[in-house]
Amino acid sequence: MLLIRGSFFITLSAAIALLLGLVHLLYTFHGSKLHPRDPDLIARMKTDSPRITSQTTIWRVWIGINATHSLCLILFGAVYGYLAMCQSEVLFNSTFLLGLGLVLLLAFVALSHLYFFRTPLLGVILATVFYLLGIFLKGK
Repeated sequence: MLLIRGSFFITLSAAIALLLGLVHLLYTFHGSKLHPRDPDLIARMKTDSPRITSQTTIWRVWIGINATHSLCLILFGAVYGYLAMCQSEVLFNSTFLLGLGLVLLLAFVALSHLYFFRTPLLGVILATVFYLLGIFLKGK
């Protein structure tokens, strides 16, 4: 019988986060899936600036926030995937790293629940469940 270790589930969790981040980054710079439906709103976003500075526009901030959001998911996926596959002893012997990954995933779940829609919410819930399974099975 195949023995599935905790590192498998953490790798699966990381792969989901990585995929979500890569798709989101693609949507940020290609196509209009992340654009407002109202073309007049897009035009206003491209001409108005936030109160904090006039050196940028709301549109540029929108693109930057989406890109950095994507990069956070990509970084989580890459780092935790690497640790689970190549440095599992380091990962599973570090309460800090395991806890940090869990806190980050739980933050993604909370933010997705509050501000996003069903697909990213289900994706990060699934990634969190796999991550927790990985922690639970770490010594097995």
